[in-house]
Amino acid sequence: MPESAGMTAQPLLLKGFEVELFTGRTNGANVGVASDVARDLPGFVTEPDCRNLEYVTDPIRDYAALPEALLAPRRTLRQWLQKRDLTLLPGSTMSLGDSSRFERSDPDNAYHALIEQLYGTRVVTASIHINLGITDLNWLFAAVRLVRCEAALLLALSASSPFLDGRSTSHHSQRWHQFPLTPPAVPLFRDHEHYIQWVEEQLATGAMRNERHLWTSVRPNGPRRPYDLNRLELRICDLVTNPDELLAITCLLELRLLALKSNIESLDPLRGSSLSADELVQLADSNDAAVARSSLNAELRHWQDGRAITCRDWLMELLDQLAPLAESLQLNDCLKPLDSLLVHGNQAMRWETAHGQGQAIEDLLLKGIQRMEEEERISTGEACLG
Repeated sequence: MPESAGMTAQPLLLKGFEVELFTGRTNGANVGVASDVARDLPGFVTEPDCRNLEYVTDPIRDYAALPEALLAPRRTLRQWLQKRDLTLLPGSTMSLGDSSRFERSDPDNAYHALIEQLYGTRVVTASIHINLGITDLNWLFAAVRLVRCEAALLLALSASSPFLDGRSTSHHSQRWHQFPLTPPAVPLFRDHEHYIQWVEEQLATGAMRNERHLWTSVRPNGPRRPYDLNRLELRICDLVTNPDELLAITCLLELRLLALKSNIESLDPLRGSSLSADELVQLADSNDAAVARSSLNAELRHWQDGRAITCRDWLMELLDQLAPLAESLQLNDCLKPLDSLLVHGNQAMRWETAHGQGQAIEDLLLKGIQRMEEEERISTGEACLG
């Protein structure tokens, strides 16, 4: 393969997805059946509230194989739901739901009881967690730092939650706006040792109730956290139901991490920024909040030097920088859906525009439901087939 920007093309990373979905009726109303689904269908697990559930894909390197891995569980679930006159709902919040009450999926689960008590329905959302396999710990923690400082860009591409309880919220990602970041202050981890020490301190003080209770935009993940780690988990993205759009976002993230490996000095924020670690944390959290409000239209501050830059311009700069690497890995076509997202807006922006022109939220959800069903009938992903 050709070289690009001084970097030799390398094997792609393993990629796995944790997909959270809402279930309900074709009129967009939420109906909770997670416990029944988890009992009847292998591979599905409950969330604390029964109105949404989750499935996880196996780690796969090849982009051509990912659409089917994402869509096959949806087809299985849809068949189960159709027998009960139910369907899958688009969006990352209870667009027409009742967020005033919690509907427990497992009333006997003490951890779920704690979540309901501490956070209520702020946590009842649907999202996509993207896991990329990295076993080199120096690279992994540099990746966590870089993604922490750029996670807002990925939220901007995925935002799909402008509605809650039957109204517009004025946030493109109401999900991220309402989600309780836990613990509220998370540092930029210097290395694995710093991460272990910090997690142990949080567990000792009760700020984290278990090793999973770290809810932030990105975190290290692995079979025995915080000690055994083998992947980066991006947690900030809203639900992206279109496989081509999701794989384009994933491809952008993967290319950024591959570029980081060969350019640690310039792309690791702890080395390549004029800002301190504490300033970088404040910048990242501020950018995340700005994007939750206005996604691609948000004005952000760049982690390199704190300069102002619009979210859309930053993304276009990144795509230009990564184009040679994408070409060397034959991933240019996989990125193409991002061009349309940047021009026409993400799901939330498209919904907000239509709603502002008089379309009812119920009608927008119905069209979204029909699109999801169409995606499952015609397995997409041709863009990533080379």
